[in-house]
Amino acid sequence: MDRTGWRNDLSTPWRRFRTRMDSLFKDHAFIRCLWHTDLRLSDKMWRAGQPLPHQIRRMPRRGIKTLVNLRGERDCGSYILEEEACRKYGVTLVNFPVNSRAAPKKEYLRGADRLFRTIEYPAMMHCKAGADRAGLMSVLYLFLHEGVPLERAMRQLSWKYGHFKKSRTGIIDHFFETYREYNARHPIDFMTWVEDVYDPEAVKASFSTKWWSRTLVDIILHRE
Repeated sequence: MDRTGWRNDLSTPWRRFRTRMDSLFKDHAFIRCLWHTDLRLSDKMWRAGQPLPHQIRRMPRRGIKTLVNLRGERDCGSYILEEEACRKYGVTLVNFPVNSRAAPKKEYLRGADRLFRTIEYPAMMHCKAGADRAGLMSVLYLFLHEGVPLERAMRQLSWKYGHFKKSRTGIIDHFFETYREYNARHPIDFMTWVEDVYDPEAVKASFSTKWWSRTLVDIILHRE
């Protein structure tokens, strides 16, 4: 489907219809119409899957001022409708793209720490399904910004939210567990560990997956 010129152009019924169809079927919004994760982490933060326009419309009534898009800016029907709905209903849209299949880069971790200190709250973070990237950011938010113990914050990485530890996205769990093991032997602040000790390539090399979990997440669930 040719999407050239879609951005900020929903001016005709045909373009709007085409954008909605792209969101519903190419981006699997029809699944999110039936099952949508929308969970409150604290008085200040929510986690969710890709919100639909009518869900964004309700955000100001719930007090949500900022929507953090962990998928990043994309020439995709879901993003275009999200961008339009945020403008229309007065919700600040912040794009902070995250990768859930690689050890987090140091610049990303610095950026997440800075993001939590600068956005306007209450806020909601979302990825496509609300499972992996939303899980990673939920752990970081609770641990870095609200001081929740890491072991408890890591409960956000759970099969209950669609996250599977033995798939490729399990590298998120392995990343946090690497810090926990090091901190148990050599107590150190998390961001100091990130800057002075953490080696993304070493974390990647020491991580392994299970074939059945890769099949479930990458082929059956078709995660990004």
